[in-house]
Amino acid sequence: MAEIALSPLLESSAALMRAGRWGTATTLLQAVTPATPAERLAIAAALAEVAVDQDFAQQTINADHALAVLADALSETADPVTAWDADFLHLRKDYGIALVAGDREPAETLAKRVERLRDLAPDDARAGHAAFYAGVIADNLRMLPADAFAAYTSALELGERSGDDLLVSLALRHLGDHAHTAGDLPLARTQWERSTELRQKVGHLLGTLAQQTLLAVLAKDEGNPIASTALATEVNRWSRQAALAWLEAQTAGMMNETVG
Repeated sequence: MAEIALSPLLESSAALMRAGRWGTATTLLQAVTPATPAERLAIAAALAEVAVDQDFAQQTINADHALAVLADALSETADPVTAWDADFLHLRKDYGIALVAGDREPAETLAKRVERLRDLAPDDARAGHAAFYAGVIADNLRMLPADAFAAYTSALELGERSGDDLLVSLALRHLGDHAHTAGDLPLARTQWERSTELRQKVGHLLGTLAQQTLLAVLAKDEGNPIASTALATEVNRWSRQAALAWLEAQTAGMMNETVG
């Protein structure tokens, strides 16, 4: 059997994950037989990230097992950066569960966990992703919009400094939401369009569709219901084919609103 270098394989699995092909990414990673404990750790970390990402997008329940496998690999091969990544994946999983359930009870505990991750982050990109999650926890679970705005601003700065396009897009999406809430539609459009472009650049299907959904909302607010309906319809079609049920339902409701 041909041997494949691990680095391009991990890059390929990450690209598949961003494209919403979580099952294919998992199959690819599971087909690899690691030659060393370090390779086993890298594969376990990649599988855990795919599982957490899929659980959030499709409300599956794959993350617990994958995170347990990652913990086992870490016990065999200690690595501080991967250990940070594992803690961050646990945070992402727990935040996603709380968000979907509408459960604000874990909010303060999650806030403390994410602040610790920010303090211990090994680089600017990871610190920025932790800052972003501090923002969504403040926005969606703690109901502290000013704290959220500050966290998103920090995430944007760290994303730009580290050249992390996905992080920049995440920060701009939520800063645009604050602009939209404040009634600054031109700023919201600028930030949301840039966020959409960056998600398209990195091949992030769910992120792109979510952004186009916001642009549909914005088009309606700008007095252009035809454009809003057209965007919502296309996102609905994509979401249905990608098995993104929550986004499909959201855009179906928007289509009904805009044509009614």
